[in-house]
Amino acid sequence: MQYFPPALEQLVEQFAKLPGVGVKSAQRLAFYLLAQPEEEAAQFAQAILAAKKSIHCCPLCQNLTEGDGPCPICASARRDGSTICVVADPKDVAALERSREYNGLYHVLHGVISPMNHVGPDDLHIKSLVERVSGGTVSEVIMATNPDTEGETTAMYLSRLLRPFSVKITRLAYGIPVGSHLEYADDATLMRALEGRQEI
Repeated sequence: MQYFPPALEQLVEQFAKLPGVGVKSAQRLAFYLLAQPEEEAAQFAQAILAAKKSIHCCPLCQNLTEGDGPCPICASARRDGSTICVVADPKDVAALERSREYNGLYHVLHGVISPMNHVGPDDLHIKSLVERVSGGTVSEVIMATNPDTEGETTAMYLSRLLRPFSVKITRLAYGIPVGSHLEYADDATLMRALEGRQEI
């Protein structure tokens, strides 16, 4: 038995396809949109279509950008071109940029090696990374993939692939989050924290 008109059911189905959105959240979003004036709903739909049309990957770092040339980070003369930070997704670039601590360039893989999900090295933007590093202007590559099995596998694969180019390959340090307590940390986190300890 259908509870909603077919058009509303279809709208709920589309919202439910979004990551982290269940059926109840999808229904709330659909009802919210229906309650908005038609102009606002049209603006919402136009924003989605405009983003799909205009946003594409930067030809250098594979981050998301608009326009024909490189993204603003790659085009900036103030960035350190000798360092490349490798991340899995464009949202990771945003997270690192919020810290305001990193001033180099990025390379976005658009995923990680995951045999369980049928994602291999050929499915990622690895070839363009190797081309950038082989150019001779890069002195350090920072592996900033997540500290899970797939992220570690990807970082190890890339470090072996890039080693012949005589670049320094580093990995982000992981450990106890600021504001947390040791008693709540798992064994792997404690091990990483001890390995990455620094003199004070």
